[in-house]
Amino acid sequence: MVYVICILIGIMTAFAGSLIGLGGGVVLVPTMLLLYQYSDAFGWATPQTIVGISLVAMVFTGLSSTLTYYKKGRIDTKTGTLFLFGSIPGGVIGAWLNQFINAESFSLYFGLLMIGLSLLFFIKRKDPDQGLSSEDKHVRTFTLNGEVYRYRVSVWLAFFLSLGVGMLSGLFGIGGGSIMVPAMILLFGIPAHIAAATSMFMILFASIISSGTHIALGHVAWEYVFFFIPGAYIGGTLGAKVNQLLKGNTLELILRIMLVLIGLRLIYDGIA
Repeated sequence: MVYVICILIGIMTAFAGSLIGLGGGVVLVPTMLLLYQYSDAFGWATPQTIVGISLVAMVFTGLSSTLTYYKKGRIDTKTGTLFLFGSIPGGVIGAWLNQFINAESFSLYFGLLMIGLSLLFFIKRKDPDQGLSSEDKHVRTFTLNGEVYRYRVSVWLAFFLSLGVGMLSGLFGIGGGSIMVPAMILLFGIPAHIAAATSMFMILFASIISSGTHIALGHVAWEYVFFFIPGAYIGGTLGAKVNQLLKGNTLELILRIMLVLIGLRLIYDGIA
């Protein structure tokens, strides 16, 4: 029964994560934490093990999502690669720091992080500036469905932002998309659908590095992780396809509610 639950969690969390570029860890980690705390059958799922499993699963969520988004021409690979320069070393640092956090503080910190992320979606979006000059080396030009988008990506801001996000990704196993997607929209004016697709592209490579660190540290329970992988691949593909059918406002409303509920529950568990 435990294995069936693992497969179902893999599908549901990957679907939710791929839908808006979060990666799935933002749902998988708190879900597994609750099972760890309230079910003896999941007593093996320590915070470090959960993060390790989450990052391994996100490799396959990222792979399936990236393939689907790439076929539709939604990934800005140039911008995504720029963010990877910071997120990859950040992920390694965060994965190393994870081993020093205990279960109680892990729940509290993760809950506070969720609440903080939910607040980002209440910030008014930056409108894309169509007057940007294509001669500016920091201006990206991207064509999607016949429409041309321009947005300016500062190299240093992108590096330090992605470095911090990478550390949070390795530390909490959230994949970084829950921060990078709002940041790309709010700070750089990148359209939501491009931001979500590009985020999954980044998550694919960042998760490979971060999961490798957790594997080296012995944080991956291989007996269970193989049951998350098929669910992660299926859910990632479905989420990327449904993303193209729903409005961004609807997805963001669902996300805000979900992050607040998860955050409050984890904060309660962390201080109880």
